[in-house]
Amino acid sequence: MHRSARPVPYAVAAALAAALLAAPAAGAAGAGAGQDAQTRIRDIQGGTRISPLAGAQVTGVPGTVTAVRAFGSARGFWMQDARPDTDAATSEGVFVFTGSTTPDVAPGDAVEVSGSVAEYYPGGKGAGLQSVTELTDAAWTVVSSGNPLPRPFALRGATVPGRYAPDADGGGIEELRLRPGSYALDRYESLEGMRVAVRDARVVGPTSEYHELWVTAEPARNRTARGGVLYSGYRDPNGGRLKVASLIPFAERPFPVLDVGDHLGGVTAGPLDYDQFGGYELQATTLGTGEQTGPGRESTRPQRAAELSVATYNVENLSARDGDAKFDRLARALVDRLASPDIVALQEVQDDNGPADDGVTGAGATLRKLTDAIAAAGGPAYEWRQIDPVDDADGGRPGGNIRVAFLFDPRRVSFTDRPGGDATTPVEVGDVGGTPALSASPGRIAPGDPAWNDSRKPLAGEFTFRGRPVFVVATHFNSKGGDQSLDSRFQPPARGSEEQRIAQAAAVNGFVRDVLAVDRKAGVVVAGDINDFPFSPAVERLTAGRALVDLVNRLPRDERYGYVYNGNSQVLDHILTSPALAARADYDIVHLNAEYADQASDHDPSVARLRP
Repeated sequence: MHRSARPVPYAVAAALAAALLAAPAAGAAGAGAGQDAQTRIRDIQGGTRISPLAGAQVTGVPGTVTAVRAFGSARGFWMQDARPDTDAATSEGVFVFTGSTTPDVAPGDAVEVSGSVAEYYPGGKGAGLQSVTELTDAAWTVVSSGNPLPRPFALRGATVPGRYAPDADGGGIEELRLRPGSYALDRYESLEGMRVAVRDARVVGPTSEYHELWVTAEPARNRTARGGVLYSGYRDPNGGRLKVASLIPFAERPFPVLDVGDHLGGVTAGPLDYDQFGGYELQATTLGTGEQTGPGRESTRPQRAAELSVATYNVENLSARDGDAKFDRLARALVDRLASPDIVALQEVQDDNGPADDGVTGAGATLRKLTDAIAAAGGPAYEWRQIDPVDDADGGRPGGNIRVAFLFDPRRVSFTDRPGGDATTPVEVGDVGGTPALSASPGRIAPGDPAWNDSRKPLAGEFTFRGRPVFVVATHFNSKGGDQSLDSRFQPPARGSEEQRIAQAAAVNGFVRDVLAVDRKAGVVVAGDINDFPFSPAVERLTAGRALVDLVNRLPRDERYGYVYNGNSQVLDHILTSPALAARADYDIVHLNAEYADQASDHDPSVARLRP
């Protein structure tokens, strides 16, 4: 049966008052499967990720209803055994799936359920995610009502292991015996369907349009300077991250709008679910109080007269069809928070008709609307340079024809225009008396290289600042779409999209080395959305041969991020320079979007102040 990917709550059965927060005692009383002829929930869940009874019919499985989902096309209820055993690997909870029918049960009902045991894969089995063990085609009998709910398992630093997942060398982990004391993913899987709780949890991913946010159960682990959780390597995905949604009717309790660094005060408790948009998720029946404790949005200092400021900003599918409010916010940020950079490398500038797939590729109206908004906000009269792509050839939103573009302040820098640059002609580096010169400015780097198939081609431009040439490359590498998620049933997860980014990095690195071959002290800047991390093979290839220096590594470790995804604060946007510019570079990531529920873009901009 089809399930709504993002159901919007409108009603749910009333929950009982939350029990006191405590982890269940190891010696909880009750009969195990060997002492009771009935099939218990733990028999269904088993000690691995796949039920040993998958596909079988079960009859009269006892449990206490802990929560009801009464909205969307994935309705049902969670139940939990009131008489747990002592095996930490076997969950005592399970979801009973009723499709589009609201079940006639309420929290606190003691029920006996019969049905089929199934493994549901969110997004389909091919998505590579883990499965949820469920009972389907179910019938039940309510034995009694008003029973106390099982105490929630307390998720905190002491109960979430530091190691994330067993290493299966890229293979599946479904058949491995769960080790909840050793791995975070195993801990969560051993609690699938059970009541869990966090207390006074710090928000590490802001509230989304789907009324969800991310918290951490490990507040001391990899904390960023502003209260997030730093993703600093493939081996440490931060297992304490947990998504929180709500089963409480919105009219009764609106979901809190919170930013990174804020808190959910008090207890947040409910059954532990799993979905395709981030993995394990606490479906709250008790929701903590939103406490706005996070920091404000940042501003960077103005550049000095002798400093060339170069910024990069992913403006998230900007088109002339967007309302004035988005343009005004972007403009005010560029003027007031980025101090009107001399050069701005923009990414995700759409054509003038946005996602309408009508053959339009020009972006003049989009860029004019942005530069007009900047001037109205008190900024400079920016000029722009860009090259229209071949229609539908550069990836991104269908019909949008996203591309990279330059803005520049003609009072501070001049642009060297040389004809010949178009969507398909590669720019070359020439030698004019020992000075590098581009064959076309602006020009695209190797647009015919297969590395750029269905991806944005980098734009190279030749600028002059205080009499010195500076070569700037605006980039937007291919996305991570299609990679296996961190919570995948394959560990470590495959990063299939990486191969193309490595090839793209090689092409840009080759261009930079061509410039440096003419003048090893040339000033070169590569700025944009690399869509990969400072520790990634793609960035390693981009900086190969010491052609470029990644300026983000100049920042303190806990400040190296400008994007927040599934509760991980990370780096995707980079400014890299040739060694001659890196020596006296001053770099800043300006945190004004990614950590906030209210965003002009999902990326933070960054700026480098250079002395060519």
